[in-house]
Amino acid sequence: MRVLTLESRRASEMAQLIRNQQGEPVVAPSMREAPLEQNAEAFTFAERLFAGEFDMMILLTGVGTRLLDQALAARYPAGRLAEALRNLTVVARGPKPAGVLREMQVPIAILVPEPNTWREVLAATDGRPERRIGVQEYGRSNPELLDGLRARGAEVTPVRVYQWALPEDTRPLRAAAEKLAAGEIDVALFTTSAQIDHLMRVAKEAGLEDFVVEGLRRTVVASIGPTTTEALHEYGIQVDLEPSHPKMGFLVQETAQRAGELMKEKP
Repeated sequence: MRVLTLESRRASEMAQLIRNQQGEPVVAPSMREAPLEQNAEAFTFAERLFAGEFDMMILLTGVGTRLLDQALAARYPAGRLAEALRNLTVVARGPKPAGVLREMQVPIAILVPEPNTWREVLAATDGRPERRIGVQEYGRSNPELLDGLRARGAEVTPVRVYQWALPEDTRPLRAAAEKLAAGEIDVALFTTSAQIDHLMRVAKEAGLEDFVVEGLRRTVVASIGPTTTEALHEYGIQVDLEPSHPKMGFLVQETAQRAGELMKEKP
């Protein structure tokens, strides 16, 4: 089967996982992590953090946690973020931010369980007394999480320290959109919501948006987990499979096991 992967940083690893399952990988890097050009928001947040204006900090991604630390180190003494976080209730959304926090020697009060969506964050923090909450955001904003926290009476301050940008070379991504529109892809794997956003952005610029959506409806679509699935649903794309654990290896292996039967149900 022809299997589309939109991985960027781990494109080679994903391609090899697909080959291990006798698939033919179609690799189209869809994104790059780009620090925000202006970190004014992060520095404003830092001043409030250092002044003791927060009770809780929710860290959503490992990359975002590390970049926030690096951004603040450009203006303040190294380790200042870790020092401030040690005085707060720190919430880590899964193993990646938890790993960075351990490197920083910051105690984790709440480790959010799989599948690490905004729903699990809200459930894990339910009943907590903290009302002044900082949220390190990633890629796209998460209004459901922010609104859910505010509905409890919390004062919520999001801080974004990086965004997902299109890759420098968008030709492979445009080629992937053309293949989907032409029905030349059997399976599409998505591991983050930004991948579908960027695929559809390039498709729209090429006048192929509707054709790509229709192509994906004829394709076995596998999503790494609920957050990515919700993003796909926003474009009217049905997800056929989520793996038992939100990991690339599980995604590829379990998709390979079920792709044949799922293909039979496609138009």
